[in-house]
Amino acid sequence: MTTKANTILRGQSGAALVISLIMIIVMTLIALASSYTSIFEMKISGIKRGSTNAFYAAETGINEITAYPANFNLSNFNAQNQYVPFSDQNNTTPNPTHVVATITHLTTQAGPPRGTGFSAVNLNYVYYQVQSVGWDQNSSSYPLSQTTIQEEMVRLDPVQ
Repeated sequence: MTTKANTILRGQSGAALVISLIMIIVMTLIALASSYTSIFEMKISGIKRGSTNAFYAAETGINEITAYPANFNLSNFNAQNQYVPFSDQNNTTPNPTHVVATITHLTTQAGPPRGTGFSAVNLNYVYYQVQSVGWDQNSSSYPLSQTTIQEEMVRLDPVQ
């Protein structure tokens, strides 16, 4: 006594099982690929965050140095015409981002800056280069991101 359902099932040779297994494997591969992609994107965003933090740390060092005119007093400079304000015990310039900064007195440049329209003759032009190196302060992975910023500045002193 064979029923109609038994006759239909006997004609199948496991094709549905094979197709469903292939579909499960394909879906698993898609899930793994998307997981690896998201992990890679998270690492990239962490590196970008670290480099951005390092840039802002170095920029803060430049801003803190230029906010205090006493940092550009030539009596503070050593024989190589350099001054490291954040390592000077007498200097009160804050260093909130723990940068390493150096001010260099550029003795090779003289006269008014080019292209600025300065033509006053009763001024001395004193040139400086400020270099600030900042690191990512929040990263627990190594190597830390590092950024170096250099700016050239001109101080205008009246001739006495």
